Amino acid sequence: MEPPPQQAHAVVIITLPPSHDPSQGKTISAFTLTDHPNPETSQPDHPLRQNLDPGLWLPDLSSAGSPRLVLSLIAISLLAVAFYASVFPDTVQMFRVYDERGDRDRDEEADRRETTSFVFPVYHKLGAAAPRAIPDRKLAEVVVVKSGGILVESIDRELVKVNDAFSAVAAASFDSSTTILPVAGDVFPNGLYFTRILVGSHYFYLDIDTGSDLTWVQCDAPCRSCAKGANQLYTPRKGMLVRSAESLCVEVQKHQATQHCEKNCEQQCDYEIEYADLSSSLGVLTKDEFHINLHNGSVVDLDIVFGCGYDQQGLLLNTLVKTDGILGLSRAKISLPSQLASRGIISNVVGHCLPSDQDGEGYIIMGSDLVPSHGITWVPMLHHSHLEFYQMQVSKMSYGNGMLSFDGRVGKVLFDTGSSYTYFPNKAYSQLVKSLQEVSGIGLTLDESDKTLPICWQTDFRISSLSDVRRFFRPITLQIGSKWWIISRKLVLQPEDYLIISNKGNVCLGILDGSSVHDGSTIILGDVSMRGHLIVYDNVKRRIGWMRSDCVRPRDSDFSVPFVQV
Repeated sequence: MEPPPQQAHAVVIITLPPSHDPSQGKTISAFTLTDHPNPETSQPDHPLRQNLDPGLWLPDLSSAGSPRLVLSLIAISLLAVAFYASVFPDTVQMFRVYDERGDRDRDEEADRRETTSFVFPVYHKLGAAAPRAIPDRKLAEVVVVKSGGILVESIDRELVKVNDAFSAVAAASFDSSTTILPVAGDVFPNGLYFTRILVGSHYFYLDIDTGSDLTWVQCDAPCRSCAKGANQLYTPRKGMLVRSAESLCVEVQKHQATQHCEKNCEQQCDYEIEYADLSSSLGVLTKDEFHINLHNGSVVDLDIVFGCGYDQQGLLLNTLVKTDGILGLSRAKISLPSQLASRGIISNVVGHCLPSDQDGEGYIIMGSDLVPSHGITWVPMLHHSHLEFYQMQVSKMSYGNGMLSFDGRVGKVLFDTGSSYTYFPNKAYSQLVKSLQEVSGIGLTLDESDKTLPICWQTDFRISSLSDVRRFFRPITLQIGSKWWIISRKLVLQPEDYLIISNKGNVCLGILDGSSVHDGSTIILGDVSMRGHLIVYDNVKRRIGWMRSDCVRPRDSDFSVPFVQV
């Protein structure tokens, strides 16, 4: 009797990884089963193998209906995948998360070679309604930190000691987190933005100045001429004076016409700075530990070269009643961001966001991590070896539809947080004032008794905010790059970007005649025109960027908790 034909079965098994450990991956096994009692016995003449019709298993793709069949099989496969995803969504999501984790691991590996960023609080010393005290809080007090998606109140924060050999790799090794500190400020009546920095064992309020190179504090060395200041005078540490032969001393003194060293000239480095208002600071360079908050929640503690100012003269003494010195943020090698960048701690990128409102919040960033990846307008930065200010070139300028002239074919704009107001060259300023005469016939009247600024108008209605009068004024447009309007970049100053409200309740023009400021032909963009904007100076890519912002917090750190209030 002839044995029954042998039955063969093809089996494919797909094993998915466990939900708690997707890294194990999935396995695919394919094999055949037979009901022959001895599968190892070779049976070449078995009818199943002799009479197997390939057409029963694999269609003839050359036939006329094969494309339709192939498309049908593909459609069925897609439907099966969709059905599986709907029934087992967690498993599909698990693979997706695993892939994202792989990408994230690669990104983190690349980030280890990148540098980190700092976020500095910017304070205004006084408020219009009432003084707003900023108590000296200990460095380890409560700070809101975001780490791994969980909000943590960090009480005991470890100080990370960083010495002069601190490298980019070491700096990038900090765990990823975000620290956001509160700020406040205004242009009028005080016209002063500052940040608080811990130097040595004491806090100092420093006026932020993108137009200054050197950071300095009032110093008891002893002091010849110092204002009362917001805090006690700084006492230099013994043996920390910068010698005259050191490179940063040479950098500072190359702009000085005369030397002021009286004795031990080789042992110290003297400096003298004269500002645009003819005030000055005289002192000596020293070193001390600056304690700076990293945006990931850690604190960097390292020696920084700065000025010990023991002789201040001029209008600067009035400013120093509210602060203790200047924070230099320019492109010069002696500036704080340049010193940090030279040690590989940050990329040389500086940004600031000054609040528009009296009780608003703002910040300074150093480093590129918190610079928005989109929504910001970038233009080339004017770059020369001797140029240490942040400047850009302007091809046209207008008030409304009327053009404002430059002294030459093109103009220059200098960004200066050390100036409360904006300055135009004489020709452009005169044309602007003439154009503004139109507001006198539509509800505003010049008030010469108001000495707040050269031009102030009174209204026949009460002004509560600049939005009440913006309809009387036109925007000022600075056109950067090409003279063709369509392809150029523009910085538009709305009325609230160049007006203030005086104590008399009048509206005043915050743009002044710059004939005697700087070189007389440069537009100086002051705080009044930078309020409500994030301004970024990218010294790595040599570009300047800006965007409108409420200045509450950096965009990339926008999570749903308020700033810690002080």
